[in-house]
Amino acid sequence: MARKKLARFEDNQNFEHVIEPTRDEVLHNFPLKGNWGKDFFKNSKPIILELGCGKGEYTVAMAKKFPEKNFIGIDVKGSRIWYGASEVHEAKMDNAGFLRTQIELIDDCFGENEISEIWITFPDPQIKHKRIKHRLTHPEMLARYKSILKEDGLVHLKTDSEFLHGYTVGLLQMMELPIYEAWFDIDKQLVSKDNLLHSVITHYENLFRNKGKAITYLKFGFKND
Repeated sequence: MARKKLARFEDNQNFEHVIEPTRDEVLHNFPLKGNWGKDFFKNSKPIILELGCGKGEYTVAMAKKFPEKNFIGIDVKGSRIWYGASEVHEAKMDNAGFLRTQIELIDDCFGENEISEIWITFPDPQIKHKRIKHRLTHPEMLARYKSILKEDGLVHLKTDSEFLHGYTVGLLQMMELPIYEAWFDIDKQLVSKDNLLHSVITHYENLFRNKGKAITYLKFGFKND
């Protein structure tokens, strides 16, 4: 297992579409901040992020489905990123990349108005009170997202956690932020399966479904009408 991890880390270092800055590099004038379109993708297409991307299943699938957009999967685990990065490399895709860093550094990695959408897929709900600031929909995290999103930018939260779904809905209502869609069980509430929520299903999502867990979804933003 250790040899496999080392081999994957080496592959990541050689993949042009995988960026692995140190924390110090991110915090001190990270060169790609504000320049992802120009310097990384070499185009001006909208940029969509997947936070806590794991193996990058959503990142890769969405990049294939929407070639008119750019996608970046973010995770701190290089051995996980390798799976999606390998697929992007083998398919010679030019609209997908991966960033290995901590999500709380997101506003140090991207510039103001640089991102069009953010996907948060099956994050750890961090139920214990002492871990509340680690929730990916905590107010401090929402402030980071707002700082890098375009004015009409969107955030998507897809999770099996009824707790995180309810917590986020309540928080958004308290903050008077617009909620565009809210489903507590997409399989029961969305009759048509011809949508992105059903066409992209991750390994963990399948596991959750097999355990009988409902898959929830939220789409919200920060623009005040």
